[in-house]
Amino acid sequence: MNNQLYDILTSETIGASAPCRIDMGGTLDISSLYYPLAYLNPCTFNIAIGLRTRVRISPFQEGFVKVSSKGFESAEFPIDKVFFDHPMGLMFAIAAHFNIHGIHIQIESSSPPRSALGGSSAAAVALIAAFNELLKKLKRPGIPFDGISLLAHAIEESVAGVPCGLQDQLAAVYGGINAWHWKGRGAPQLFIKQSVVNAEKYPDLSGHLLLAYCGIPHESKNINSIWIKQFLAGQSRPHWVEIVKTTNAFVDAFSSGNIHGAVKLLNRETGIRVEMTPDVLDETGKKLVCAALNQDCGARFTGAGGGGCIWALGEYEQIINLKKDWNKILSDNPAAGLLDFDIDSAGLMKG
Repeated sequence: MNNQLYDILTSETIGASAPCRIDMGGTLDISSLYYPLAYLNPCTFNIAIGLRTRVRISPFQEGFVKVSSKGFESAEFPIDKVFFDHPMGLMFAIAAHFNIHGIHIQIESSSPPRSALGGSSAAAVALIAAFNELLKKLKRPGIPFDGISLLAHAIEESVAGVPCGLQDQLAAVYGGINAWHWKGRGAPQLFIKQSVVNAEKYPDLSGHLLLAYCGIPHESKNINSIWIKQFLAGQSRPHWVEIVKTTNAFVDAFSSGNIHGAVKLLNRETGIRVEMTPDVLDETGKKLVCAALNQDCGARFTGAGGGGCIWALGEYEQIINLKKDWNKILSDNPAAGLLDFDIDSAGLMKG
């Protein structure tokens, strides 16, 4: 580690934080689907939530990179021999991209590990932002703000070995409640950001939402890979057409404050996914979704499902009743529980 880098890291905190998200219409942010379905205007809806992932960079042994994160065993490697197929390989890959060593990357997440809330992508975004801050202090060129989500996605996809979506990185950078319309590289813009609800309405909307962790970690690439393979093989095409139409209709209903209509559409999208891949809901998830239906609420798994979290949408009274039902269901598993959150309008932040 050169003296300038050491002095910076020992004299001040270099770090950043980014929010996780809940979502609908996921997988449509993967190019394997949105190019063939472009004529339908595919979009993904997400809400950034105040369960933030924080990254801090501190000094470490010259020539090495160490990564620590709750829920994972800490690991350290020489910068030229970092493992990209490690459970924290994404963080090592980002460090390799910037070729900065002699550092300890510490990750603190407010969400449970592998909870399908986009935590790994939020960590990647935060780490790139932290490196950006460090580069500025070293008088070296950094990454433009609008390029952070794209770089985080590109590195994640390169080490994942499967196509990855972009919605998690966008929610982490920009925050808020948005629909992301996927246009692809042949269009003037790769995507179009649609702000669905103004920030002043976020506190009111929070009372319409509920979020539960099922207690079982997920592995998003497993189910996403199944969906993509099915799609490429010509299977389930009508299902995906219906998912695109349902997601667009949901965005329209949600943006107009039509909670009742949005609930029906949310349940419709979940039903299509379960029909294609029953494993998208684990046993706890099935109970939570059933309870939501009984209370006239909508419910959907976050991300690609298969464990992780379930979120619900409904009128105030129904959400209050559902909260009681969900607490009862989740009480059987000490690792499960409701997650308190607010809607995050800030997005990516320094420090």
